[in-house]
Amino acid sequence: MADLPSAFLERMKIQLGSSYDAFIAGCSKPAEKGVRVNTLKISAEDFERLAPFELDGKVAWEKSGYYVKGHAIGKTLLHQAGAFYVQEPSAMSAVPELEVQPGDKVLDMCAAPGGKSTQIAQYLCGEGFLVSNEINRKRSVALCENIERMGCTNVLVTTAEPEALSYFFDSFFDKILVDAPCSGEGMFRKDKEVIYTWSEGIVRKCAARQKEILSEAAKMLAAGGRLVYSTCTFSEDEDEKQIASFLETHPDFRLVRMKKLYPHEIRGEGHFVSVLERTDGARKSSSQMKGDSERATHVRLYREWEHDTLSEPICNVYSGAAGKVHTFPEGSPKIAVCGNSSIDVRRNNLLGDITDGKRFEPSHTLAMRLKPSQVRHVDVDADTAMQYLKGFPIDCPGADSGWSVAMYEGMPLGWCKVVSGTAKNHLPKGLRMQM
Repeated sequence: MADLPSAFLERMKIQLGSSYDAFIAGCSKPAEKGVRVNTLKISAEDFERLAPFELDGKVAWEKSGYYVKGHAIGKTLLHQAGAFYVQEPSAMSAVPELEVQPGDKVLDMCAAPGGKSTQIAQYLCGEGFLVSNEINRKRSVALCENIERMGCTNVLVTTAEPEALSYFFDSFFDKILVDAPCSGEGMFRKDKEVIYTWSEGIVRKCAARQKEILSEAAKMLAAGGRLVYSTCTFSEDEDEKQIASFLETHPDFRLVRMKKLYPHEIRGEGHFVSVLERTDGARKSSSQMKGDSERATHVRLYREWEHDTLSEPICNVYSGAAGKVHTFPEGSPKIAVCGNSSIDVRRNNLLGDITDGKRFEPSHTLAMRLKPSQVRHVDVDADTAMQYLKGFPIDCPGADSGWSVAMYEGMPLGWCKVVSGTAKNHLPKGLRMQM
């Protein structure tokens, strides 16, 4: 392992005392690798049967988490199908502390690249909804792609400052996750670049930013709601002292518990998790979405396509700008439709586009949310699936003509269009695997 910063080591000697030597020894071991099974698409049992790499035990704090061995784990058929998310094991520890229930309104305040958002979506089981916010527009691209690949249906991705969110969502959410930007000391073993960019100045800067984010998060939590604050650092200024300062200025919150994960004590990297609950304050109502009757022709064209292709209708469909047809989670606020000058809705469950004013073209997002019982589909084996993911057509004699989803082991890969026993490939070119 690269040499650790001397200022960091001196602080850890004081912080850990007699455990310091064990900590240093732990930092010298290889980083752990993990994946989280996407139970929205596949059961843990089926994943164990199909996994193309070695599983090395279950993650104690996440029921769908596994330790794994091997390289290029993300360059596999199951990953492309959204069957799992490559996630560092300790990073799986925060979301279970939210105790998300189906039907909850949840906010992931610092969401990119999407590991914790897609984990929350699994706990929601398609009920309630999640606002997944990422302030950095470039990072929000990966967030959108991961939510799409995992087939999460009830998520709104936004790009907004914390202050803009709190203005709109005052006392709105049942659960809030603040996986705060931090100095990253817990990732030293995994990412050597973090070592070279670390400084005491960055620790102070992160602590100041975290304080601002927590303050805005508190405004958005409903009475009785739960807020989980997490970092991947060891700094007490960013962890324990951050929480102590928050509680001093927010008497309507109480500390439920907090825990610190050290690499010499668990199988994983460094992480800190604190669980807070709001004990006082009335929940305010938030404006709910109204039905949108504009561009009724576009909705009609979608419904005609839906009748021929899907086995059951999708609820809450509306036509947005530029001929784009969307759906939205039940109970979403009005921002889901019209947006807001200070909140950019990056992903709004796009169903597809109206082209030439007369034809509906389905989106890849729609394909990835569907199950075999919901859509006309073409079942493919592993070899054919790989050919599809490379952009080739599929031979499917006897299949009905029209739009279909290519399915591998019951998991969608993308759209194809069947004509005379051949399915033309409609997988977006940017998602196709290299030859």
